[in-house]
Amino acid sequence: MSGIERDPSTPVAALEALDRVRRMEVTEARFIRGRRRSRVRTDVTYTSAGKDRRDPTSISSVLGGFIATQGWSSSIDIGKVLGRWSDLVGEQVARHATPVDFSPPLLVIAADSTTWATQLRVLRPTILRALEAGLGSATITELEIRGPQGRSFKKGRRSVRGRGPRDTFG
Repeated sequence: MSGIERDPSTPVAALEALDRVRRMEVTEARFIRGRRRSRVRTDVTYTSAGKDRRDPTSISSVLGGFIATQGWSSSIDIGKVLGRWSDLVGEQVARHATPVDFSPPLLVIAADSTTWATQLRVLRPTILRALEAGLGSATITELEIRGPQGRSFKKGRRSVRGRGPRDTFG
C-alpha cells in the first residue's frame, strides 16, 4: 500500500482493493490510448467529376430499369393508354370510342356508332401520331376500329340455329 494514507477506521482489504482498481484504470487507459494510435487510417479516395456508381440517381431511371428487367413494359404501356385515353385522343373522340384490347403493337378501339367507326377510320393516321407523341415511343403501330356490336335475337331455350333476322333496320 504505497500511496494511500491509512485511516485507522478503514479496513485494510478495502484500501488494497481501491489501490488495485486505480492501477487497473491506469493500465487500461494506456491500452485504449495505444490502440487508438495504432489504427491505420485509410486515405479518403476522391472520384473525378465523371459518373460513378455511387452517384445518386433519379427514381424514374431506377424504376425504368427495374420494369425493363422484370418484363413489365407492355403492362405499363397498356396502363398508360387506358389511363390517359382522353388526353391522348381528345375529349370528343374519347366520349365515342374506347380501347377494348391492347396487345402491342395492335390497339383495338370500339366505337359507339357506325358513324363514329367510319370517322375513326378516317382519323386513323392522326390518332396514331397522337398516341406516338403522347406515349413517347412507337408502342402502337396498328389500329383496328370496330363498330358497335349488333343485337342478338337468339334468346331463350327455344332459339333455332339459322340465318337469323334479315332486315331489322328498315
